[in-house]
Amino acid sequence: MIRLGGGPLDRVVAVGAHCDDIAIGAGGTLLTLCRARPGLRVDALVLSGGGGEREREERAALAACCPGADLRLTVDKLPDGRLPAHWEQAKAAVEELRERTEPDLVLAPRTADAHQDHRGLAKLMTTAFRDHLVLGYEIVKWDGDLGRMTAYQPLTPEVAEDKARLLQEHYPSQRHRPWYDREAFLGLARIRGIECHARYAEAFAVTKLTLDLGERTCAYC
Repeated sequence: MIRLGGGPLDRVVAVGAHCDDIAIGAGGTLLTLCRARPGLRVDALVLSGGGGEREREERAALAACCPGADLRLTVDKLPDGRLPAHWEQAKAAVEELRERTEPDLVLAPRTADAHQDHRGLAKLMTTAFRDHLVLGYEIVKWDGDLGRMTAYQPLTPEVAEDKARLLQEHYPSQRHRPWYDREAFLGLARIRGIECHARYAEAFAVTKLTLDLGERTCAYC
């Protein structure tokens, strides 16, 4: 687990069931992390969209969301919307990711997400990364599954605007969707910002967190 005052953050894992999930759910957090920590290693896995336009979009988008980072992205080819039927392949992909990295932070879908692909991947992540801080990001959609969140990453207005711009710029295949616009992305970020006394924020679900309050290794302790 990441512990309060527990040292530097050098490696991050980010996963999505579909191309654009990571950027929608945690693009602002990745921008914030990578701008503050040049050379940060980001191991990213996307389970579907490999081999075509969607993969090209994803590679360009995540490169933009992770400036200056050591980004290592894998885009698999599982069928969109069919993760439960391809459980073994999805599990193998997550386990392979786990074998090649020891992250300080994991960004993944949240287990309460209404989409079966998001929810399935979230459950795999909390099993494969048992001793890590896993932040479950949210994706706004027609299901109406947004809920009460437990962790927040404040975003500067510049980062929030950059995230909204990058989503529009790098995913032209999604622009036809009625919910896929700047107003939706900034609107949710503004609401989450209100909840944590910031202008904008991304919010996350945390199912388990270990603290280490006895260690006096933090500059603020």
